[in-house]
Amino acid sequence: MSVIPDDSRRPQVPAADQTLRILAHLARQRGPVAARMIADALGIPRSTVYHLLATLEQHGFVVHLDAERRWGLGVAAFELGGGYARQAPLARIGRALVAHLADRAGESAHLAVMSGSDVLYIVEERAARRPALVTDVGVRLPAHLTATGRAMLAALPREQVRALYPDAAAFADRTGRGPRRPGELRELLRAVRALGHATEDGEVTLGMRSVGVAVRDPAGWPAAGIAVTWPAEAGRDPGELAAFAADAAAELGRRLYGVRDARR
Repeated sequence: MSVIPDDSRRPQVPAADQTLRILAHLARQRGPVAARMIADALGIPRSTVYHLLATLEQHGFVVHLDAERRWGLGVAAFELGGGYARQAPLARIGRALVAHLADRAGESAHLAVMSGSDVLYIVEERAARRPALVTDVGVRLPAHLTATGRAMLAALPREQVRALYPDAAAFADRTGRGPRRPGELRELLRAVRALGHATEDGEVTLGMRSVGVAVRDPAGWPAAGIAVTWPAEAGRDPGELAAFAADAAAELGRRLYGVRDARR
């Protein structure tokens, strides 16, 4: 019997192993957490945790909320999530559901993921006799102006939204409509949470309206957003279309994660 220690399970690069564990830990939390809590949960020395967090902050993978003295995921981490979503089964599974949603609603429908403070469209289904939209596959739009983006932002911890939109300079504009300051966005997202779905009216394209619903993963994080878009002159009931989108989001959550109802 060999007396040589078995190092096969030991990480070859401890710093890399600890960094990835920190990121994975932050991804499982419902909001930013203190560095000491990270150290205690993972069994990593506090000094090491602080050094690794500082490096991650330099690269945008985490953000430090000075007032709360807590750490949360940064924009670069969301970029990774968006990249995974583009390569994973999300688009393949979502495509059939978005097509069914468009048929059911009689309006164009699309599926998007968060990418920093933007949404990235990965599936679009154009309804018959409806105009082409700017939400084509691969297009990015400011999340705070879109129905899918608002639905996903409303599902994020408030601290995370504040990190994405720290001041007025973070707010892009397309048509002169929509929130322009953090306080306005907070009020808008509060209404989205109360209503259960997001809406937009001419903020992306004048004359077009949308409703959107978030698809949540088992931890409650927004994995994607599903929306229906229609001409304002069509006179459609937003509540009816939102219910159709919510059904599609619930089914997508069930197929991806086994989540019974992605609306909760």
